[in-house]
Amino acid sequence: MQISVLAARVLLSVCAVLAALAAAPAWAQGPIVIKFSHVTAPDTPKGMAAERFKELAERMTNGQVRVEVYPNSQLYKDREELEALQLGAVQMLAPSLAKFSPLGVKEFEAFDLPYIFPDKAALYKVTEGRIGADLLRKLEPKGITGLAFWDNGFKIMSANKPLLAPRDFGGLRMRIQASKVLDAQMRALGARPQVLAFSEAAPALRDGVVEGTENTPSNMYTQRMHETQSHLTVSNHGYLGYAVIVNRKFWNGLPGGIRATLARAMREATAYEKTIAQRANDEAMEQIRAAGTTTIHTLSPAQQAEWRRAMLPVVGQMENRIGKDTVRAILREVGR
Repeated sequence: MQISVLAARVLLSVCAVLAALAAAPAWAQGPIVIKFSHVTAPDTPKGMAAERFKELAERMTNGQVRVEVYPNSQLYKDREELEALQLGAVQMLAPSLAKFSPLGVKEFEAFDLPYIFPDKAALYKVTEGRIGADLLRKLEPKGITGLAFWDNGFKIMSANKPLLAPRDFGGLRMRIQASKVLDAQMRALGARPQVLAFSEAAPALRDGVVEGTENTPSNMYTQRMHETQSHLTVSNHGYLGYAVIVNRKFWNGLPGGIRATLARAMREATAYEKTIAQRANDEAMEQIRAAGTTTIHTLSPAQQAEWRRAMLPVVGQMENRIGKDTVRAILREVGR
């Protein structure tokens, strides 16, 4: 039987953990270790929230839990981290919502639909309500327990030319994360989408492998993408968020009191994350402006309407893939 390179790489560490647990009562050998892996920089909203969760979890459990945070793809890249979680090589992740589609949970791709959320209040009605809870439950059969939705923000576009109208995208090689919805979005604009892991995006922009990208200001600034992108458009055309998840067997195997305490720590870390997400993006925009390397464009109402018209067909194209019930439930919830 063949196994993936990643599976082979983590097999020894997983076996060591299992051997240790078999040799002694659960958690008898010291603190419970949670490896929390993520792909962004420590000073992004996700990175700062992961550190806050570490602080809260260790303090609230009086040292019975130790959280090890690994940012910037130190352990695993985008394509590897979910498999690593399922294999038990790490216990906690906060992947972007599009990452769940390859697992067969395509409903999460609804968050990639262009212009689906008019503002953060509408977004939170989905993530904090019944729809969000239903989506997280769909991860359970995959060996994953969803704990929370974390926020980043609305995305901007960048390239080495002004992007003010859909025709400006014609033929541009635009980096996207792996998502059929984002692929359709870029094609609707006339661009040529190129899937690259987040850790590969900045080098690809620098080396000319791709000519532009979309992301939030905080991700662009902390990865120094603005240094090689001469134009940036504040389009707010799409949303980027994350789901904090844990290995289900690990989570269910925790002592009940520890699990309840960690859930409380996660609630507090999530509340903190929401307070810093917009501020981090606003500060990143000011830092990009101050760097002087990038011309910042803000779309006029007429230009924004033209972008919306160009990308509107994506919703209809992707409805069957994502699930009509999910898409229509979200549209009703946000008043679209």
